[in-house]
Amino acid sequence: MIRSFVFSDGKLVSQDLAIEALRLVRADKGLILWIDLDNPTDDEIKTILEGVFQFHPLAIEDCVIPSSLPKVEDYEDYLFLVMHAVDFSRAQKFATTELDLFIGKDYLVTFHRTPLKSVAGAIERVTKSSGIIARGPDRLAHTVLDLLVDNYQPVMTELAGELEEIEESVLTKESSSQTFMTEILKVRGDFSRLRAIVGPQREVIERLARGENKLIRATMLPYFRDLRDNLVRLDATAGSYHERLMMTFDIFLNKAGFEANEGIKFLTALTAVTLPMVMVGGWYGMNFDHMPELRSPHGYLWAACLTLVTTALMVIYLKKKKWF
Repeated sequence: MIRSFVFSDGKLVSQDLAIEALRLVRADKGLILWIDLDNPTDDEIKTILEGVFQFHPLAIEDCVIPSSLPKVEDYEDYLFLVMHAVDFSRAQKFATTELDLFIGKDYLVTFHRTPLKSVAGAIERVTKSSGIIARGPDRLAHTVLDLLVDNYQPVMTELAGELEEIEESVLTKESSSQTFMTEILKVRGDFSRLRAIVGPQREVIERLARGENKLIRATMLPYFRDLRDNLVRLDATAGSYHERLMMTFDIFLNKAGFEANEGIKFLTALTAVTLPMVMVGGWYGMNFDHMPELRSPHGYLWAACLTLVTTALMVIYLKKKKWF
């Protein structure tokens, strides 16, 4: 699907134009054009990216083929950005969606395969606003990117909730080792993917915030610096969550080791308690000829009392050692 928006003096003047009308708008240097390609067909991709804008084949290839990492390329007349939006649900877990942006002197082209909240939010802003909304493509691009970064916060909240559940499970409940390991590995993978995306995106925005390219006006640099700071905070938060997760894993290992030691201690104590019985039984089972207790009518009573007394003494000793 192709959506198009035309701005004059920062105000929206037209939208959803035909292809030929888009060519005319491109020729008018006093207008700003934003085209959003939402899961476009091959013909739509070729018509817009190759026909209307004549983008570089490598940029089109990077746009069409999914990329796992954010990037920024300077093609002199325009900037090509690869960014990633994130989403999280308990059912589908962590998911990312690529967003590609072409930022030119008087146009912005956004490309994505699935609907994005950030793009939908930006479209809602420009269509409902009656005032000045976009004096330049860099302003439009910042609006989309700002909303994209804002949508990271619900994801961070959900991941923090899962982390707290894991911590509570380790500290307060009996949890299966296999279940816990599976869960902690999944959450660790989510945090690792999040940091792998946020870190490079911070570097991309950092390049824009430094004013290295003439397509980003000086008036917009503070806005991109603020966007960079937000990504820095997200990266730091994700890092702290990852450290908490590793600490929780260490606690789980220590708890498992403690429980194993308690089991070994119990088995050792049980062996120690039965030791007098084994010794007395073994002694009387040797059938010596010269053992007074064998011919005594109280031999069995003597052996039983000796067994009970020595066992009781062993139990008292182990209790003092706090093995019981």
